[in-house]
Amino acid sequence: MGYVGRSSNGKIAGYGALDVVLEGLRRLEYRGYDSAGVAVVADGVISSRKKSGKLNNLLVELEENPLPDSLTGIGHTRWATHGGPSDQNAHPHLADGGKLALIHNGIIENFAELKLELVGKGVTFLSETDTEVAAALLADIFRSKLNGDVSDGGLTRAMQLACQRLEGAFTLLAVHADQPDVVVAARRNSPLVVGLGEGENFLGSDVSGFIDHTRRAVELGQDQIVTITADTVEITDFFGAPAEGKEYHVNWDPESAEKGGFASFMEKEIHDQPDAVAQTLLGRSDIHGRLTLDELRIDVELLKSVNKIIVLACGTSAYAGQVAKYAIEHWCRIPTEVELSHEFRYRDPIVDGNTLVVSISQSGETMDTLMAVRYAKEQGAKTLSICNTNGSTIPRESDAVLYTHAGPEIAVASTKAFLAQITAAYLLGLYLAQLRGNKFQGEIKDILADLGKIPAKIQRILDNEGQIKDLGRSMADAKSVLFLGRHVGFPVAMEGALKLKELAYIHAEGFAAGELKHGPIALIEEGQPVFVVVPSPRGRDSLHSKVVSNIQEVRARGAKTIVIAEEGDEAVKAYAEHVFYIPEAPTLLAPLLATVPLQIFALELAQAKGYDVDQPRNLAKSVTVE
Repeated sequence: MGYVGRSSNGKIAGYGALDVVLEGLRRLEYRGYDSAGVAVVADGVISSRKKSGKLNNLLVELEENPLPDSLTGIGHTRWATHGGPSDQNAHPHLADGGKLALIHNGIIENFAELKLELVGKGVTFLSETDTEVAAALLADIFRSKLNGDVSDGGLTRAMQLACQRLEGAFTLLAVHADQPDVVVAARRNSPLVVGLGEGENFLGSDVSGFIDHTRRAVELGQDQIVTITADTVEITDFFGAPAEGKEYHVNWDPESAEKGGFASFMEKEIHDQPDAVAQTLLGRSDIHGRLTLDELRIDVELLKSVNKIIVLACGTSAYAGQVAKYAIEHWCRIPTEVELSHEFRYRDPIVDGNTLVVSISQSGETMDTLMAVRYAKEQGAKTLSICNTNGSTIPRESDAVLYTHAGPEIAVASTKAFLAQITAAYLLGLYLAQLRGNKFQGEIKDILADLGKIPAKIQRILDNEGQIKDLGRSMADAKSVLFLGRHVGFPVAMEGALKLKELAYIHAEGFAAGELKHGPIALIEEGQPVFVVVPSPRGRDSLHSKVVSNIQEVRARGAKTIVIAEEGDEAVKAYAEHVFYIPEAPTLLAPLLATVPLQIFALELAQAKGYDVDQPRNLAKSVTVE
């Protein structure tokens, strides 16, 4: 977070820089929470406080050691990369005799050689971080090259020169005591957005950091530097050439980033899912049932010529891609591969001008996915982003974007974004089928009608969540939980396992049910909990009977079987200790329902163990480094 305001008494409208920065950090803490720190400029001096641990530790420190009133400040919550989470490694880092403070997201890849050079100049380092090296470099340039001259944007010019020497992914924010009414920031491969106010301006990793104050935001391009004062915003590239950012309006309320009476953001976001799916569907078809995806700026004739689709994603988003693969191949008859972004560009993939690369990222800043998208574009592929964050990097660098409109997702473990991503991928698949004539228009209209019924069906599950919550609490002592599924139930099983790993820190594994007899059945022992996602008996009967056989196989070996099944499926009752029924839905749409009980189960089990479900250990919401 960065802030500059204007007033004569160190306050503006009853608040100062520290108030704005701390509130912003509270909203942004989901992005990293190993440590937190702030710095303000007041009376020609930088004053700073920082503490390891969550933001509350910093608040306690500020109560004991208050900072002076100020109208210029920066703040940071950290997800440790270089150097462990400690007070010393926390940001901001000071340089230039304590007159300069700098915060940083990302990784400086050439920090070691820069550090060696600066040590040769007599610089002493107090932390293990690459960030302190960036601060020292900026201070060295400010003093040695510019002689500390602030008359012509000294700190901005120093930042330009420093960025020309930095390699890697970074967002940098800096303040200097000699320029008390300025914050200078730089962006390369890491998120940064500007908030435009009246007599005040803001910087943040995400618009949620300043949404209480303004809905006007400016997205920055790659390799750009922005200098904010209370009344101005100036953007250049790293070499000083003037540049422009794209202004946009944030269309969600501050309240949507609050818990709304729920005990955690994750619980709220699970309950947001009916609306997240509905909003993703809203306005995407006309009164005749034809899809109208106006955001897709790719030429229709090119989309008709696509002969291969590659879905790029990581983590939960990759499982959304796995679900999408079944639907897209079925509806469009286009071969579809799902790749982990961090593996894609290192295996010499085969892509060309007839390949459509679909990236899925909640934040739009996932570094592995961003680099894979860039590689795909270099190979001539057309790129489309499914994303939840307006103005983020991946949509900006893609040829087209399909926004999910799920609203801000604060909890680190994804829930509503997952369902919204699947929904958006379904829309894409149906749109391609419509363009290419793979489906009759009446068929597409019917599928869209079925999709339109999904939000109410999710709500029915949520209204009857007591049984699954009770089970989650009762299994707080479980050491391992296995998940089985077939067809679209397989990625649902993997996602259910991932939620449990993320939140409860216990062993969990998702398997294709047919793989059991090929090895994993050796894991089954007396009392082993096994979730089974059972397909509808109405559709693929052979699959339903095969999965029932799988349930019998593990139960015969002592497993405790927990079944997710469609309402009316009485056949599974005889083989399950617990059955959770979900409303009827077509096979390809069932993941939008079957996932929800698994989310609730993981949430309740983790809470019963006393864990923070919004901020699981070692994880950050947006992975902005490779």
